[in-house]
Amino acid sequence: MPSNESEHVILMVDDDPDDHFLARDTLESLRLPVCLQEAGDGEELLDYLFQRGRFADRSSSPRPDVILLDLSMPGMDGKEALARIRSMPELSDMPVIIFTTSVDLQDVNECYRLGANSYVTKPASLDDWKSVMNTLYTYWLKTAELPSRSAASPSDDEQTSPAAH
Repeated sequence: MPSNESEHVILMVDDDPDDHFLARDTLESLRLPVCLQEAGDGEELLDYLFQRGRFADRSSSPRPDVILLDLSMPGMDGKEALARIRSMPELSDMPVIIFTTSVDLQDVNECYRLGANSYVTKPASLDDWKSVMNTLYTYWLKTAELPSRSAASPSDDEQTSPAAH
């Protein structure tokens, strides 16, 4: 949960707990004003964005400024989750950065066709994690102008009805 209004919110969607740990540890070591929220797959991402289940409390699950989305996850993978986000007008302006191990050019091209804002390969070393996370923070949260956190939230019907997706 953000500790103050100036803290940025990143939602990391990844099924690998080690990657969540590396991201959290890196952000803390860099002392960046970022609250890292976590989801384990595409379904949890949608639950988070629509405030369902364990993410129902907006104070502990605030609207993210950006989403870091892995591609390879069980259930709803990153491409399907990205397509779903981009198909919903109330979420279509949400910045989504693909954050994955895949360097396959077909994955890169397809993700951009689906509406990804950026495609970043996960770092291999701790030093690279620091560099990548600092660069993501500097560009996406300090330099770029982002949609307001108070942008329209999904309607009550969409929050509760899986058929709406």
